[in-house]
Amino acid sequence: MATLGRSLVEEGKPHRPAYYWWLLANLLAVCFAIISWAVCLHLFGNPEIPRNYAILKALDRLPELKRYTVLDVPNGTALDPNELYGKYFGVTEEKRKKLNSLLVRNYMRNFESNVLLTYVEGDFQISHVRELTTEDFLHPGFVVRAQAMVKPDDFTQAVGFPVVIEYIFPTDKVGASELFDVGDILEVNKNPNCAAVIHVSKIIIEEEPGLQMTVVPIAYGPYRSGDKELFVIEPPQRLNPAAQLPMWE
Repeated sequence: MATLGRSLVEEGKPHRPAYYWWLLANLLAVCFAIISWAVCLHLFGNPEIPRNYAILKALDRLPELKRYTVLDVPNGTALDPNELYGKYFGVTEEKRKKLNSLLVRNYMRNFESNVLLTYVEGDFQISHVRELTTEDFLHPGFVVRAQAMVKPDDFTQAVGFPVVIEYIFPTDKVGASELFDVGDILEVNKNPNCAAVIHVSKIIIEEEPGLQMTVVPIAYGPYRSGDKELFVIEPPQRLNPAAQLPMWE
């Protein structure tokens, strides 16, 4: 009698359908595929995040900077110091952080989206020059810090304007930084090197609020002064997204 009761109880237990484990395995496979897809999109789509860049480096899948020339650079807007000030100074701190992330990402991904691409133009007076190290955003090369010089009108001399640039020169030439002296005027034009903005910050310049922008040329080849070739600009092979930007506070 007890045996019969046990049999009835066991027969009364619900049985999983035959396709249960097959369905479960497929659901798990789909979930894994979606998660892997999302992780890959985040990893490859955001190389400016230091952790992602380190993983891509370990996988030997780092984005490679394209060697543009002045003939095939992405379309961008060339702005002078007044226009740069008008474009960026009113941006809030929160929006500027997001903007800076997008600017670096676009640079590292060869400006696949050139909506934010801005080229700097104007005359800038050099205040600092230094060699780049492996601790900087890129290496080798050097960086020049310079303040915009703007004429209030056609009849007066140029005066300092509250816009400062950090112009990064990626180059293998040893001693190239010695060609630039403090006090010299750095003439920046879209043609031939296309200095693109990759970071924007607010600073105080002579007790006045101003802007500081980090710029990098993306049209590679000879850097000239007049008809004289000074050195050659080449795309860096490795970047350091964990480095501090701007380079001068």
